[in-house]
Amino acid sequence: MQQHDTAGGAADYVPAPRRGRPRSNHAQDAIKAAASRLFAKNGITSTSVRDIATEAGVDPALVIRHFGSKEALFLQTMTISTDLGRLVGGPLGTLGRTTLQHLFEDTQESILPIYRALLGAIERPDVRAYVETALEKQLIEPLRDRLAGPDRDLRARLIAAQINGLLLHLAVAPDPVLTATPAPLLLDTYARALQALIDDPRTHDAPGS
Repeated sequence: MQQHDTAGGAADYVPAPRRGRPRSNHAQDAIKAAASRLFAKNGITSTSVRDIATEAGVDPALVIRHFGSKEALFLQTMTISTDLGRLVGGPLGTLGRTTLQHLFEDTQESILPIYRALLGAIERPDVRAYVETALEKQLIEPLRDRLAGPDRDLRARLIAAQINGLLLHLAVAPDPVLTATPAPLLLDTYARALQALIDDPRTHDAPGS
């Protein structure tokens, strides 16, 4: 107990701050950090509210109080929009290679575990809707707006499908041939396939053809 003298000489006893669990205004951050680690590592099915609470050092009831449900917490922590947006930045002439370099090097630690967790829960309608919206808003629309030439929407969607397919076979259902292929060779080969869709097809038409 802490003792404080009042003006009249009497003593007020003020309880000392409680220690141990995070204060309420810090609990949400602790829960989200714990959930991010566990969902990325184990997926939504193998992660319980109690697991998250234990990792965060809070009571399980606090998880529900702050976030409503495990599914709502999953969607708040397993977000891919910022990372997806980074994939389609840079000059169009080298965007195929730049996209894959971001994927293989800069964003591997952030995109792949989150993507794995999302696809592991894709049968849930709210997760599927989130993934579809994120792909549309953060990947397909920015690509479509940047591309030149005909069929921009189709080409943007095919590029997104190629990126999606590569992520699937690297992160969710690893293809042993792809994972064993040296990264430079994989990058060179796949970058050409992406770049063929990025480039304006009219620039490859032979005169008089």
